[in-house]
Amino acid sequence: MAAAAATNSLLHSWLHCPTRSPLPNPYSKCSYFSSPLLLQVNPCRTNSFPSLTSNCSSSRVCCEIKSFESHQQNLTVRFLSGSGQLHSIQSSPPPSSVPMAATASSDSGSKGVKRVCLFYCDETKALAERIANRSDAIELRSINWKTFDDGFPNLFIPNAQGIRGQHVAFLASFSSPKVIFEQLSIIYALPKLFISSFTLVLPFFPTGTSERMEDEGDVATAFTLARILSNIPTSRGGPTSLVTFDIHALQERFYFGDTILPCFESGIPLLMNRLQQLPDSRNIAIAFPDDGAWKRFHKQLQHFPTIVCAKVREGEQRIVRIKEGDPQGRHVVIVDDLVQSGGTLIECQKVLAKHGATRVSAYVTHGIFPNQSWQRFQSDSAGNPATGLTHFWITDSCPSTVKAVMNRQPFEVLSLASSIAAALQI
Repeated sequence: MAAAAATNSLLHSWLHCPTRSPLPNPYSKCSYFSSPLLLQVNPCRTNSFPSLTSNCSSSRVCCEIKSFESHQQNLTVRFLSGSGQLHSIQSSPPPSSVPMAATASSDSGSKGVKRVCLFYCDETKALAERIANRSDAIELRSINWKTFDDGFPNLFIPNAQGIRGQHVAFLASFSSPKVIFEQLSIIYALPKLFISSFTLVLPFFPTGTSERMEDEGDVATAFTLARILSNIPTSRGGPTSLVTFDIHALQERFYFGDTILPCFESGIPLLMNRLQQLPDSRNIAIAFPDDGAWKRFHKQLQHFPTIVCAKVREGEQRIVRIKEGDPQGRHVVIVDDLVQSGGTLIECQKVLAKHGATRVSAYVTHGIFPNQSWQRFQSDSAGNPATGLTHFWITDSCPSTVKAVMNRQPFEVLSLASSIAAALQI
C-alpha cells in the first residue's frame, strides 16, 4: 500500500509538472511485476488522480504509461518501496515490429477513406477497372447479366448479403434505350439491400439535348429520365447520389427531384491538364462553336484567349462565322460538351483555319458519333488545319466510341477514372 501511495503521489506530481511530456492517454497500465493494474486518467481532470492499490509486497514498483494516438512513447516510472522517491524514468519504443509513428500515420490517413463496392454493366467494365486501379478503396463487384428466352432481363446480384452495411456504387451507361431498362432494374434493387449509401455514376446523361419544348406536343425526355432517376429508392444512408459529367444544359439540374443528390462534374480539368503538356501550350486559344458552349465552359477556361463562333443564316443555308476573337497564329482548341454528326464542329474548324489559325484541335466530353460519324474527322499531318485536326480529345464517357476510335488519329481518350474515383469519396 505504501508503494502504491508513493506511486500515486509522484505520478500526480508528474502530471502537474509544467515541463513534462504530454499525456493524452486516458488509460495507463500500472504493473507490480506480475500484478497488472489499469489506471484510468481523466485528461480533463488530472488533479483527481485515482488511488493505486495492490497486495504485492515487492520492494520495487514499475508503472508503465502507455502512449495514445500521436504520442508514440512508453514511460516507465520506477520507485523504491518505502522511500517515496523517484528512482528512474525511462522511455522505450512500443513492443511492435512496425514503428508506431508509421502505424499512426497509416491509421490517420485511412480514417477519412470511404471503401466502395463498385458494380458495373458490360459496357462500363473497362472504365470500372480503370477506376479501381486509381484507388485501393474501391472494390469491383460483378452482376450476372442474362436474358430469358423472351428477351427480357434475367439479372442476379452475387453475394447480395455481403454488401450489407457497405457503400455501394453502380457505373451505368445509357448508350441506347434497349439497355436502360435492365440497368434501371439493378439501380432500383441495390439500395434495398441494406447498404450504407448508394451512388449512381452516369458519366453521360443521354437525353440532355432534348431538354426543352419548342412546339406544343414536344416531349422533353431529359425531364422524363431525370424523374425516373429521382425515384430511385433511398438506402439506409439516405437519398441516392448521382455523379454525371458536363450535362448538356445547366438548367437540367433543376429537373431532378429532392430525393436524389446530383453531383455535376466536368471533364474540363482533364483538358486543361493535357493542354499544359503541349509544346505550344503558351500559344493556345479556346474557341466555342456557339453561345451555348461559351456559357457552359468560359468560366473554367477564362485564362485562355477566347474565340466565339456563331451560326448565321444566309438564304437557305446556316453557316458558321467568328463572332468575336482572333485565331491568327494560334493553336485553337474547339471546346463543346458533346458531338454527334460533327457538322458544326467541322464548319467551325474551317472558318478558324481561314482566319489564320496555325493548328486546330477539338475537345468534347461526350463523343457520341452515331452511325460512325467519327470517320469524318481527319488528322492534320500536312500542316493544313482546314482539312484535319491536330488533336481530337474525348473522354471515356461513351464506351462504344472509345472502342471505335482507339489508336486512330487524331483521337485521344482522356479517362474520367480519376475524377470518378475522387467523386466516390465525397
